[in-house]
Amino acid sequence: MPISHRSALLATGLSTALLLASCDSKPTSQDTAATTSAPADSATTGTKDSAMPISASFGTADGTEIQLFTLTNAKGMKATISTFGGTLTSLLVPDKDGKLSDVVLGFDNVSGYTSPEFKKSNPYFGALIGRYGNRIAKGKFTIDGKEYQVGVNNNGNSLHGGNVGFNQKVWTAKPGTSADGQTLTLTYLSKDGEEGYPGNLNVTVTYTLTEANALSIDYAATTDKATPVNLTNHAYFNLALGQSKDVLAHQVTIPADRYTVVDDKLIPTGELKAVKGTPFDFTSAHAIGERIAQVPGGYDHNWVLNQATGKHSAATVYEPTTGRTMEVTTDEPGVQFYTGNFLDGSLKGKDSVVYGKHAGFCLETQHFPDSPNQKEFPSTILKPGETYHTTTSYTFGVRK
Repeated sequence: MPISHRSALLATGLSTALLLASCDSKPTSQDTAATTSAPADSATTGTKDSAMPISASFGTADGTEIQLFTLTNAKGMKATISTFGGTLTSLLVPDKDGKLSDVVLGFDNVSGYTSPEFKKSNPYFGALIGRYGNRIAKGKFTIDGKEYQVGVNNNGNSLHGGNVGFNQKVWTAKPGTSADGQTLTLTYLSKDGEEGYPGNLNVTVTYTLTEANALSIDYAATTDKATPVNLTNHAYFNLALGQSKDVLAHQVTIPADRYTVVDDKLIPTGELKAVKGTPFDFTSAHAIGERIAQVPGGYDHNWVLNQATGKHSAATVYEPTTGRTMEVTTDEPGVQFYTGNFLDGSLKGKDSVVYGKHAGFCLETQHFPDSPNQKEFPSTILKPGETYHTTTSYTFGVRK
């Protein structure tokens, strides 16, 4: 049965659905052009009078011009988002001394996200993920007695939407402002049969950069056929990027007493195992590198959050050198904690930094992997007449 936050939305009839009707898979120059206003003193005039996000060219992909939008708040924090993959390409956050530095892995131009080297390793840096974040065993599932086969791209399984997921699509963008801060609303129509998935799926994702130094990502979708949906963002964070080549010293807390056990291909067995007494226990803070050697391959697992509905904490991260903290809140029942195990130094990112093993970590809020084939897991099936909706926020602070 649909999870509670989806059902609640049906009852309240969210206005998000009004945005979805205009979703189109091909952006136009009118859609992607940002209106650049004269800078306003948001510290004195308030967010409602603040300038709109600004845009610039990010290069071309398959002959299509890609736009890069910059969201800014009064404290100087900046988030840049590309229309290619809806990708978070950079995020400037203050440290304990007030110095702004980038904390996400990525590239200076869209060519970095389309290069043969990137496609070979396919780390999904900062991208929006869909239709289904994480893995579906053998790329198969059954809905109402009909079996579907979707794109297989990872050890015989489907990962992050298949061969050409949302991370490789050009999204239509509309910059704006809200009571909370500058916004960028992205839309995409995933047509019936794309990657083998049933139904025309209208997707809207809104990034908001708040005055509280939070980057909020709001996801919404509707469909005309029952289909699995599990949207997330695949940002790789390093709160000491430029000062540390890896994230092993970052201290992580995850409020989860259980995690989903997986086989050697990272497909859940169906067992939800207690973390107590294992290297998966992050109910109190532990450095990433403290016990990672005890986990074959490194961390790449789904944690079952103790609170499954309503807004709740998914993780807290602290980096001792810079003093930066990051609090992840969501209404999702799980979070995939991944520690960049497959990064091998073949990719050179912004400022020519080489991204080696453990150069970044991901906290992908989600429903559980392979849920379409696991009846005991919370359902990910979206049906006609329902509205998928979920929100995740990354709030940054400092500890001195």
